[in-house]
Amino acid sequence: MSLPVDPAANLAALIRCPSVTPEEGGALAALETMLAPLGFSVERPVFSEAGTPDVENLYARLSGNGPHLMFAGHTDVVPVGDEADWTHPPFSAAVADGQMWGRGAVDMKGGIACFIAAVARHVDKHGALGGSVSLVITGDEEGPSINGTSKLLQWAKGKGETWDAAIVGEPTNPAAIGDMIKIGRRGSISGRLTVHGRQGHAAYPHLADNAVRGIVTLVDALLHPPLDEGTETFQPTNLEVTTIDVGNSAANVVPGKATAAFNIRYNDRWTLEALQAEIHNRLDRASGRRRLRPGKQAVAFDLEWFGPSPVFLTRDDGLIGTMAASVETVTGRRPELSTTGGTSDARYIKDYCPVVEFGLVGKTMHMVDERVDLADLETLTAIYDAFLERWFAQA
Repeated sequence: MSLPVDPAANLAALIRCPSVTPEEGGALAALETMLAPLGFSVERPVFSEAGTPDVENLYARLSGNGPHLMFAGHTDVVPVGDEADWTHPPFSAAVADGQMWGRGAVDMKGGIACFIAAVARHVDKHGALGGSVSLVITGDEEGPSINGTSKLLQWAKGKGETWDAAIVGEPTNPAAIGDMIKIGRRGSISGRLTVHGRQGHAAYPHLADNAVRGIVTLVDALLHPPLDEGTETFQPTNLEVTTIDVGNSAANVVPGKATAAFNIRYNDRWTLEALQAEIHNRLDRASGRRRLRPGKQAVAFDLEWFGPSPVFLTRDDGLIGTMAASVETVTGRRPELSTTGGTSDARYIKDYCPVVEFGLVGKTMHMVDERVDLADLETLTAIYDAFLERWFAQA
C-alpha cells in the first residue's frame, strides 16, 4: 500500500467528503485509510451531551521512542451556502488555475492533508519517527465545540496519553505561507444584558419607564472608556455590542423591556473574574445616571454570562523556535509571532502541553469558492517535514 506523501491527493480525498458540522461525512474514514499504511493505531470515539448532536472524533497514534508530538485539527466544515454561487462544486476538489477548490480547502482539511504527507515523507526517508506522533481530530470545531477536542483530550488522558508539544493546523497566515505563527489567543466571553422598564403610551411618558433609554445608558458605559490599551503580546481588549433588541412593533408604545448582547475579546491584563467584575461595576455606576432618564429610579437590569474561553500565551521557546526555524528554512521568511484572531481548539490543548498554531493562508476560509494554491500545499508540507526533522533530532 502506497504512503500518503502527496498533500494534494490527501486533500482531494478529504474535500470530497461532505462533512458539514456535525456530520462525519466520510472524512474520518478517509483519514483512517490514509494513516493505515503508516502504521497508526486509530480509534474513533463518539461523544454525546444532552441538547447537542453526537460527534464522531478520531485519535490516531504512531508510537516510537522519544517525545510525543500532537497534531490537532478538525474535519468538520461550515455550510456551503448556495451551491450555485460556487465556481466549482464545493465538494468536488476541482483543480483549476493552480488551485484546489472546495469547502474545507484551507479551514482546515488542507492543514491535515499536509501534516499526514509530511509524516509519510519523514517515514519514507527514515523508516521511523524519532518519537511518537498522535492526531487529535474532531468533527465539532465549527459547531458547538462540546463533543469534540475537549472531550477527546480527556478521553485520551484517561487512557494514559501525555504529550510534549502540539501543533494546531488552522490557517494562520494572512497573505503568504510564512507570515505568522500563533502563540496564544485572547480570551472570549459573551454577555446578555436585559433592562426592565415599564410599558406605557408614548404621549404619557411620565407614566412609563422607557427601557430603550435604560439600555442606551448602560451600553454607553460598556463601550467607553476602552478597557485597556493592549500589552506587549496582545491586542487591546475589545467589547463589541452585537445586538440590541426591543421587540416593539408599535411606534406609539413605550417599551418595557430591552436586551443587548455583547462579546469581549480580552488580553492577559485580565482574569475572567476581574473582567466580569469590571463590567458589573460599570453597569452599576451607569444605572444611576439621569441624563437620558430625568426623574427616574436607577435602571433595573439583569446580566447573564455565557461562552467563556480563557486567554493563554505559549512560552515554550523550544517549540516556538523549532517552528519558526522550520518556516524560515523553507520560505526564507521569519514569521511574526502573533496572538491575533478568534478562538481555536488550542484553548483546550494548552492545558495538556505547549501548543502553537501554523497552517495555510486563510484568505478564503468560510467563503464561497474556498480554495488553496497547490504550491502552498507543498510549502506547508515541507515546513511540517522540516519541523519533524528538527523536533525529533532534539530528543
